[in-house]
Formats: sequence, C-alpha cells, structure tokens
Amino acid sequence: MGYRVVNGTIVTVNSVNDLNNSNTSKGKKQNPDFSSVLKNEIKKDDSFVISAHAADRIKDRGIQLNSEDMKAINEGINKADIKGCKDSVILYKNTAFLTSIKNRTIVTAVDRDDSKQNVFTNIDSVVIL
Repeated sequence: MGYRVVNGTIVTVNSVNDLNNSNTSKGKKQNPDFSSVLKNEIKKDDSFVISAHAADRIKDRGIQLNSEDMKAINEGINKADIKGCKDSVILYKNTAFLTSIKNRTIVTAVDRDDSKQNVFTNIDSVVIL
C-alpha cells in the first residue's frame, strides 16, 4: 500500500475506484471549479508577497513604497517570470529587491547605502526598472 497527495489530501493508493469513491463521500472538500482556478491564476500576475524579513528591512531602512512603486515592481516580477527567471534582483529607484520569481515573493530589500560592498548570490537574473 502506498500514499499520494491528491488536491492537498493524503490518500492511500489501492485502486482507482477507491480514489473516486473517496472524493464523492460526504464531508469531503469538493474540487474547485474551473472558473475559480482561472481567477486565482489570473490574480497571480497582479500581486506579489513581501516576506516578513523584507518588510522589516523596508521599514528599518526607511524605504517608502506607494501604489505606483508596487505596480512597477509587480511588472518587473512579471517580466522576469516571462523570461523564465527563478531568483532575481530587481533594481528599482535606489533599492535592490531580492525576489523569488517562482513564489512571487520579495525576500529582502537593500537600499543604495547598504548595498555597497555586498555580493548578491544565488540569483539568475537582474531586472532594471
């Protein structure tokens, strides 16, 4: 007997019939419909996450971001994603944002003064905005 993760649920691998029956039993989560999955995928291009670490660095370094800045950074993430980038440094105004493109997450932020004499590692691209 084996186990698999199906739609976020661990199920035993016995037979296809058991899997189909477990999805239709009462009290189980139903699979989301296509339109809700599509909406979530479309929304991904319009948003990104700022990690707690990055939020602390932005606050500590007095970096101010308004809605236009956020849109520009999001466009940079989208451009990097289209090119197949995974981990990028996004240079925007006087700040370098280390970003996981795959997770659409800003990992940390470094302003011009703090970036001197630093080396950015484990990146595959730089986006200049």
